[in-house]
Amino acid sequence: MSVIIDYNKCKGPECAECVNTCPTEVFEIKENKVIVMRESDCTFCLVCIDVCPTDAIIVKED
Repeated sequence: MSVIIDYNKCKGPECAECVNTCPTEVFEIKENKVIVMRESDCTFCLVCIDVCPTDAIIVKED
């Protein structure tokens, strides 16, 4: 599975709900963007999707 951020919807560091909520710290803020830094640590708990106010996070099956 893959975690994808739709940057047309993501508000980045001004929101950062996914960064602050992810229990395995998959997300980071770099160069003023939220990025998926450690996808291999993702447990696909989907908390990031639940907390994202703009529906900018997508989890896709590979």
